[in-house]
Parts: sequence; structure tokens; C-alpha cells
Amino acid sequence: MAAAPAAAGGLVRLRPPPPRCVSPRASASRAPRIWGTPPRLRLRRRRALALAAPSVAAAEAEAYTEPELVLLEALLGVQGRGRAVAPRQLQEVESAVQALEAQGGVPDPTSSSLIEGSWQLIFTTRPGTASPIQRTFVGVDSFRIFQEVYLRTDDPRVVNVVRFSESVGDLKVEAEATIKDGNRILFRFDRAAFTFKFLPFKVPYPVPFRLLGDEAKGWLDTTYLSHTGNIRISRGNKGTTFVLQKSADPRQILLSTISAKTGVEEVINDFISSQNGTKTDLSILVGEWQLLWSSQTEGESWSSVASAGLKDFQIIKEDGKLKNSASPFPGLTLNATGNICKKGSGNTFTVSMKEGAVQVGGLQFPLDAQGDFVMEILYIDNKIRISKLNQRVLVHLRIANTT
Repeated sequence: MAAAPAAAGGLVRLRPPPPRCVSPRASASRAPRIWGTPPRLRLRRRRALALAAPSVAAAEAEAYTEPELVLLEALLGVQGRGRAVAPRQLQEVESAVQALEAQGGVPDPTSSSLIEGSWQLIFTTRPGTASPIQRTFVGVDSFRIFQEVYLRTDDPRVVNVVRFSESVGDLKVEAEATIKDGNRILFRFDRAAFTFKFLPFKVPYPVPFRLLGDEAKGWLDTTYLSHTGNIRISRGNKGTTFVLQKSADPRQILLSTISAKTGVEEVINDFISSQNGTKTDLSILVGEWQLLWSSQTEGESWSSVASAGLKDFQIIKEDGKLKNSASPFPGLTLNATGNICKKGSGNTFTVSMKEGAVQVGGLQFPLDAQGDFVMEILYIDNKIRISKLNQRVLVHLRIANTT
């Protein structure tokens, strides 16, 4: 301990030692066991849900089975409903889909009333044989895609809907539907039209379905339908896999809004206000995070960007060490390293960046990236982190667990 100069009477005043960080590993070891002793990945996920805002955790636990949650978790962060997905994440999605198909859901789903209604498309594979509508609209995050299934009417139909926005309108492509067996629906497209809010009439979609012959026909197999009617997996005659959901997860809505780059702050505020806050444990921060969105970053110098972690990636280790990495140009990487420490008993952490470096190919040069920041966790679960760093709001997606 450092001593101050001796005061009168020979007394020496000692400055108190600086506060020590609580070890994330130690904090985790003291945490109560929530779900017994499942496999490590499941334990991490459920610990994350327990630490996350209770309303999301409770809603998920009530509406979905564990294998369904694994699929939804794997889909978080997929852009364009499958347009852009890393190979590792695609493998996780395919594995989760196959697990649900093997498990089996509602038997003879085409005979169940649960298949009826409007389904939102949240993921699809996009082979080269995909329809023009898929290639044109499905990968655009600013559009919402639905499939309406009506089999118990005098005019059974499957309707694909592209919703441009609530204020603009939508495109509906309709098909006559016939149930072949307990899993398969046969369909034939026969009409389509745009409905715009600013026009009192429909605008025909210029595709001559009658002249297309067999090209306008197809089939759709439902390979999994959840017992709650919340999740459906279907495979089409062109080799396409579809994952659909009756009601979207609030986190999916948030990530879709970030991808669309419109109204992000409003959606973030609504999302946070709908959650019930809880204390955040240091251990849930451990992992590799990708920055999806940040407020107030225009005009920032690259040294401050690297120091504050306002671009690209962030890795947090179990010992509290932190590394921010940003690549402003191909072949150029800015790195900054430091420590993160919990402050008090709430959701506030101190971040101290110590060193920085610029890496160009195999060469490395020092970078002044020192800085001290205060980070408040506004929301966190096993996939998403929303935080405030010196008045900037940041949204991160966890892309890996790091030990």
C-alpha cells in the first residue's frame, strides 16, 4: 500500500487499496444450480435465461420445448432469413431442424387445426431453384414474409405474403391447395396482386400462372409442427427448407429492425421497457461478441473506436480480460486490450483499456487506445446484449462462448 507523507505526531495515512474485480469464475461457482446437471451448453443457455429479463425467459419456457428453443437460439442473428449466415451457424440451424424432425411433433399435421393461420417466415434455405419471389423479396430484412394456410374452407388455399410495411402494403401470391396425406399439401399458384394503402384498388402481379403449366405447381411437406402450434418446419418440392413461427420472438423483431436499419432506437427502447430488469452476473459476459448496432459513432477517431469497442468484435475472458477488434479496411486490424470489472451490486461495470495495436499483414504498430469507460447492462441473455457505454447504446450478438 502506498503511504502519504507523515502527518504531525508521526502518524502515517494509508490510501485504501483499489477495488478488486470479482472473478467471473468465482461468481459463477457461487451461483445456484438452476436446472440440475444437464450438458454444458444447455446449462449455459438456461443460466443465461435465468439471468436475462424474466419476462422473456418465462415466455420462452412456456411457449417452447427445449429443442425448439435450441432452434430459435441458433437462428438469432441470421440475416435476410438465411441470405447471410456463417457456416458454423448454418450447421447449428440444420442440426436443430433435423433434431426436431427426428423427434416428431403433431402427427398428421395437415389434419390438425394448428397448421391453420398466418405463419411468419424466419428462415429458409435458398437453393438455385428457388422461385423468383424468394430470390427477390425473402432476403430483404425490411420486408416481413408470411405464409397463410387455410385448409378447412370451401376454397382451400396457401397464400404467400410479402409485407413491405404497415403503411405501404403487401404482395399476396395465392395458390389452390389440396391435402394429399398427413404431411403433404399440393398447391397450384393461380393469382397474385399488390395491395397498396395509398390506392383504392389492387395491382395485378404480372405473372401468367395459367401459361406456366407445371411450373406453377408444387408440394409442401410439413416435417414438424409443434404441439403448441408455435413452430412449423416445412420442405418444398424445390428442395427448400422453411422455418415458420406463429408469433415472432421480441429479440427476432429487434434483430430484424437492426438489419433493416430503420427505427432501431425506438424498437430498442420498446424492447427494454417491456423487460423486467435483474442483476447481471459477470460470468454471462464471457464470450465473443459481434457489435450489430451502435448509436453516436459518426466522426469518432479509429483509436477511440478501438478503445471503446464501437466496431466489429469483442472478446471477454473469464479472468476479466477484454479485447476489442476493429477492421476499418481489408488487411488492417485495430486491437485494444484491457479489463472489465463489476462496479457495485447492480448492472454497472468499469472498462479500462490499457494497450492498443495496429496490425497490417504481419506487421504490428502501437496504437494509443487507452481509456476508461462505464458500461451499464440494459439487457442480456445467451445471445443478445444491450448496453450503454458512456451514453452510447450498443447492441451485441454473442457468436461464441469463450473460456
